[in-house]
Amino acid sequence: MNKYEEALSQYNTDLNDEKVNAEVANLLARHLEENNTKEVKKFLFNSVELTTLKTTDSDESVLKFVEKVNKFDDEYPELGHVATVCVYPNFAKVCHDTLENEEVEIACVSACFPSSQSFIEVKVAETALAIKDGATEIDIVQSVGKFLSGDYESVCDEISELKEVCGDKKLKVILETGCLKTASNIKKASILAMYAGADYIKTSTGKLEPAATPEAAYVMCQAIKEYYDKTGIQIGFKPAGGMKTVEDALKYYTIVKEVLGEKWLTNQYLRLGTSSLANKLLSEVLDKEIKFF
Repeated sequence: MNKYEEALSQYNTDLNDEKVNAEVANLLARHLEENNTKEVKKFLFNSVELTTLKTTDSDESVLKFVEKVNKFDDEYPELGHVATVCVYPNFAKVCHDTLENEEVEIACVSACFPSSQSFIEVKVAETALAIKDGATEIDIVQSVGKFLSGDYESVCDEISELKEVCGDKKLKVILETGCLKTASNIKKASILAMYAGADYIKTSTGKLEPAATPEAAYVMCQAIKEYYDKTGIQIGFKPAGGMKTVEDALKYYTIVKEVLGEKWLTNQYLRLGTSSLANKLLSEVLDKEIKFF
């Protein structure tokens, strides 16, 4: 048994998908509506990672994207701000040079996002360059093919090496839960990513379907809670992809609140990868249609 298998052996990863589905349905039926408040929606807006990951992105379009964040601070100072702007690594410098609010993080997807299919040397170089240019957080995708092949050692070694490149910058590891298929696989991938050095675990790239689901979130949050209970290390959570409505965001908030507790209800530990919801959340907070972002 290698050290990664030994780490997994400390947790129950033999999960029943039907039981997980039933537990999530029951949890949401009991608690979702109590979180349907303006205060929660404002918090969720402050947890949004405002993202542009288009093939058509350019220095000019990213500059305009960041300037909207600057302008929002001026027009709605009472509403706070989004948690991050998230871009491709080659736009880190544009964000760094343009962003005026130092409390907004600059996240870059790196390490050959979204497939993670390349040489580790390329992944390391891309990550290092993003940080050099001003990225304060890095999002990578675990090597899903290696995970599904049972090569946990390679998956974890790669995450550890990229975390070493990040240093004190936060590393988010994307599990791509839609490819993992089962609750057991999601639990295993969560534990391995945390054990290898992830500061956050994230559901999805948003480039594949299915992306985030409440069931995947529930299993990941359970893993985070168990890891915290064993190690005292608090790991963040980020659902991403597939969030189309405010109710969707409220579901993830409810799961985090009920499974992880109040300590995670801060945008330092809960992030939402859903640019499309920024305006919808603001509209419900302000009781009028907002099309700012």
